[in-house]
Amino acid sequence: MGDRSHQMDDGAPARSIGGDAARAACREFTFRRASLDDVPAVATLERIAFTDPWSAPEFEQLALAARSIFLVAADPAGGHLAGYVIVVAVMDEAEVLNLAVSPGCRGLGVGGMLLDAALSEAAAAGATSVFLEVRESNAAARALYLSRGFSEISRRSRYYRKPVEDALVLRGAVQR
Repeated sequence: MGDRSHQMDDGAPARSIGGDAARAACREFTFRRASLDDVPAVATLERIAFTDPWSAPEFEQLALAARSIFLVAADPAGGHLAGYVIVVAVMDEAEVLNLAVSPGCRGLGVGGMLLDAALSEAAAAGATSVFLEVRESNAAARALYLSRGFSEISRRSRYYRKPVEDALVLRGAVQR
């Protein structure tokens, strides 16, 4: 994992990036709670990563929500956004709402580290199990979740739009 850190940081707002700058930002980054200042970069990454993106106001609401675990991975020097994750924890259950990694940072473990950090916080909040939906065609995401012990428990027919596709519902145990 090199110099990458799971420590939280109160750094400056992240900016979404691409190309060589993205690769450089993936070399070293810190995890921290997202702030309202991060929303523009998160919304930009959302539009790059997903065909049916969430809006900036939706991210603003989640950044302010008490039960939301909204983390960003950002380069501490330049504030470049490597990725983000949003998990909501209520009582003994958590749900991964969204996870995205900048295209230049994919395949480097950023998504796994973001997921691990968020699930650790969910466990600290009392969650013992976690659920999520994933596109059936998203092999990279499915591999990540399977590597973390998630298993398929059901399918939601035609759940996703743009393009229409089934969602696989996965469940995993949260380790305390």
